[in-house]
Amino acid sequence: MRRRTILKLVLVLLLIAGVGLFFGLGLDHHLTLSELKSRKDELVAAYEARPLLFAGLFFIFYVMATAFSFPGAAVLTMASGAIFGFWIGVLIDSFASTIGASLAFLSSRYLLRDWVRRRFGRRAEAIDRGVERDGKFYLLSLRLIPAFPFFLVNIAMGLTAMRLAPYYLISQIGMLPGTMVYVNAGRQLGSIHSLGDVLSLRVIGALVLLALVPIAAKAFIGSMRRRQIYSGYRKPTTFDRNLIVVGAGAGGLVSAYLAANFKAKVTLIEAGTMGGDCLNTGCVPSKALIRSARAAHEIRRAEEFGLKAADAQVDFKRVMERVRSVIREIAPADSVERYESLGVDVRKGFARLVDPWTVVTDRGDRLTARSIILATGGEPVVPKIPGIEQSAYLTSDTMWDALSKRDSVPERLVIIGGGPIGTEMAQAFARLGSTVTLVEEADRILSKEDEDVSAFVAEVLRSDGVEILTGHRAARFEKKQLIATAAGRNMKIPFDDLILAIGRKARLRGYGLENLGIETDKAIVTNEWLETLYPNIYAVGDVSGPYQFTHFAAHQAGYAVINALFGSFKRFRADYSVLPWTTFTDPEVAHVGHNELSAKEARIAFEVVRYDLGHLDRAITDGANRGFVKILTKPGSDRILGATIVAAEAGELLAELVLAMRHGIGLKKILSTIHAYPTLAEANRHAAGEWRKTHKPERLLNLAERYHAWRRG
Repeated sequence: MRRRTILKLVLVLLLIAGVGLFFGLGLDHHLTLSELKSRKDELVAAYEARPLLFAGLFFIFYVMATAFSFPGAAVLTMASGAIFGFWIGVLIDSFASTIGASLAFLSSRYLLRDWVRRRFGRRAEAIDRGVERDGKFYLLSLRLIPAFPFFLVNIAMGLTAMRLAPYYLISQIGMLPGTMVYVNAGRQLGSIHSLGDVLSLRVIGALVLLALVPIAAKAFIGSMRRRQIYSGYRKPTTFDRNLIVVGAGAGGLVSAYLAANFKAKVTLIEAGTMGGDCLNTGCVPSKALIRSARAAHEIRRAEEFGLKAADAQVDFKRVMERVRSVIREIAPADSVERYESLGVDVRKGFARLVDPWTVVTDRGDRLTARSIILATGGEPVVPKIPGIEQSAYLTSDTMWDALSKRDSVPERLVIIGGGPIGTEMAQAFARLGSTVTLVEEADRILSKEDEDVSAFVAEVLRSDGVEILTGHRAARFEKKQLIATAAGRNMKIPFDDLILAIGRKARLRGYGLENLGIETDKAIVTNEWLETLYPNIYAVGDVSGPYQFTHFAAHQAGYAVINALFGSFKRFRADYSVLPWTTFTDPEVAHVGHNELSAKEARIAFEVVRYDLGHLDRAITDGANRGFVKILTKPGSDRILGATIVAAEAGELLAELVLAMRHGIGLKKILSTIHAYPTLAEANRHAAGEWRKTHKPERLLNLAERYHAWRRG
């Protein structure tokens, strides 16, 4: 690090010295049109006397002038035409200007890029992504306009992630027409009275039109590609509606709601129950069950709070009735009646695409729309394990109806899968009285979290009575027992009920995707605007991924609706840079951005700050002082790269850090923000304080210590 700092200092001093020499020697006075005209014969004579030496020195001076961004590049270019003639002048200038521009590009990158990335964070990353995608087109357009300050292009592009090779090649091609104009003007030096004479309105207009060619070419290629994609289909001359949304889960409901809000005519088609998986079989019922389980656990902890010991008698039938009542209470917000009152045309039925603009349903509807959003959701993964069909397995989709018919909690429950669903259900059923065995093939549960988080949750689950078998593969089923293998040995695990929680996959079958050639690779393939193969067909939520969260589907829906309805004017790329999620065990595990595991995989440098809740006053008073806040920051900076919170109400605590990351707020500002006392939210402030302790301004503190000693006399 010290060596790099010294090299930067040397480069800065070199640049300062070069600029000082340029102006100190009065070279700026020589790079004028009048000076060139008065000394033209002298320069031509010098060239004719020693052509190679003169051409070489001229080349080097041109490179330096461009690299240092000295004024007078236009005069130098004209001088080459006056001295060397057109073709030799173009050859010298083209290579010299491009090499000099590349040196300026590299200097800007070496000196300023790290600072810019630290200062602007995610905005700089977004610019890098844009440059990677379209930067070559725009660089070529800028280079084709010689009136545009090239030194600004050199500096600005050096701050991006563009590679040197394409920068050099595009610069050489793009600057060539302007170079030829100025070199040719140098050959006619006698008729040139000012630099303005070189670039007449006609010449400027021609170069501007030329500069539009790359952008126009890009648009033309896109248009031809779209024409080819839609070939074979006849586009309707009119449409019944602006938008069709297939699927009434989180992604579909938000899409229909927003479209109606924008006064578009929108149809929402759903084959099953409104509200999708989240309301009926996912988030809502599972969290209702978890709350009942936590209440039972709290009753058993009564003595910790000075109350008489009590044994929670679980009435499982009433627990499941409460789960159903919670669904019923929320359901009106997702109902057909509500959405029709908002102006949405709701149709029941299974939808199928017959062409890029037409959808038919199994109830006889045939509907057309300019744009279509697919939000068909996902379904549980059922592995092909011998005997599984005879095991009477349950999934997150089927367990609620099956368990609602039971009078008592499952006595012996096996759960396969140690991800969020598996761990949540394992803890909940253990607290309700089941004997739970959790089987996970990986060497730890919650494998997407850091190892210390996995270990913490595993310890909590074991304390609640869950038997965790990691490193065990489900080999086969024999009646009501699972045969699991580990290290070459078989283990028999009997059960009364079996829940598969291995994961979910996109729901793709039956929607006509194959007939239209829409690409699917485990999910519908979309681009950054959420477009499928057909730019007017979008996909959001579990069916497209890459994440399977209700809030993620809703987030995508916002982008898809805007692009579908207003994409002719402006399209927006979906931004997933700050995505939170929570595993609702007790304590909860909440996560946003990078953790140590993902940062290492992405080879991102980071520092870790950790604050344990054992020292948080509110957590202690609530008997909830298990857990911690762990924040990753950029080395030497308070910029947050990611955070993981393991705590009661961790999902609520995370919101402050999500907001901070989204808007570039660092730990210093969180530390300076007043948090009410005593609250759990103080954990974030204390974590910021831990970061401050390791980044104290030691030199200033030493000066302060000397100052105070001096003041004492």
